[in-house]
Amino acid sequence: MSTTRKRVYGYLAEFGSASNLYKAAEKVRDAGFRKWDCHSPYPIHGLDGAMGMKRSILPWFVFFGGTLGLATGFGLAYVTQVEIYPTVVQGKPANLFTVPAFFPIMFELTILFSGFTTLFGLLALMKLPRLNHPLFASRQFHRATDDAFFIAVEARDPKFHPDKTRAFLEDIGGKSIELVEEED
Repeated sequence: MSTTRKRVYGYLAEFGSASNLYKAAEKVRDAGFRKWDCHSPYPIHGLDGAMGMKRSILPWFVFFGGTLGLATGFGLAYVTQVEIYPTVVQGKPANLFTVPAFFPIMFELTILFSGFTTLFGLLALMKLPRLNHPLFASRQFHRATDDAFFIAVEARDPKFHPDKTRAFLEDIGGKSIELVEEED
């Protein structure tokens, strides 16, 4: 006999339209909640601002990853072609002035390092891979990719209170409010 313990993940509230979701997101943001998210079947212009989201730091990661790729490409080409094994082609010197010959490898490593930094930085910032999300156990969340608009408020939010949060979601127009639980 196995017993599975469940803990509360949070509340999931459905909204009737994209504009209702947008207005509700502004109210949730203004109420001071920090651990919550919106789910819709298509992108809603301006929803990031309504949620109070800051710009991502991912572009900075990619910039520094690309810079590291550029420096690696230059270092690899310079050390191998000038220092270790100087290659004299058509009487041209093997020194720092041969940098234009290094451009292809510098370009390729810049793109390669930027791509890998984007992939792994995005996975790290999104805390992935996560094999299963508690919202997938919801009875109604499968509609988020079809025709429904949801706000999920997590129980780990400092302002979360089981009764007050449910009442708040009802006050801002939430329908079919569901308590979502996850296995411990």
